[in-house]
Amino acid sequence: MSDTRYNGWANYETWAVALWIDNEEPTYHYRCLLARQAIDVYELSQTLKAWVERLAPDLGASLFSDLLNAALSEVDWYEIAEHWYAEAHEDDEVDNELNNE
Repeated sequence: MSDTRYNGWANYETWAVALWIDNEEPTYHYRCLLARQAIDVYELSQTLKAWVERLAPDLGASLFSDLLNAALSEVDWYEIAEHWYAEAHEDDEVDNELNNE
């Protein structure tokens, strides 16, 4: 069985989406906001997927449209959401512990 992970992510497509969102300042700040507002990881994963799909260009019916859709279908949205949700809520656990003392 071969390992299909790419730079620590589920696959190349997942890595590329996470990289591009994190490397552009406006999208980074927006994803932080989405992660902070999300109720849970699943909700964030669905919100991220819908957001990226809205950003995709309309290529009409074409070879390139099919390839773009195929690549996006390989993205592990839940894995990305897990990372970003945990990062956005890491202080929540500390705050909860302090409030329970």
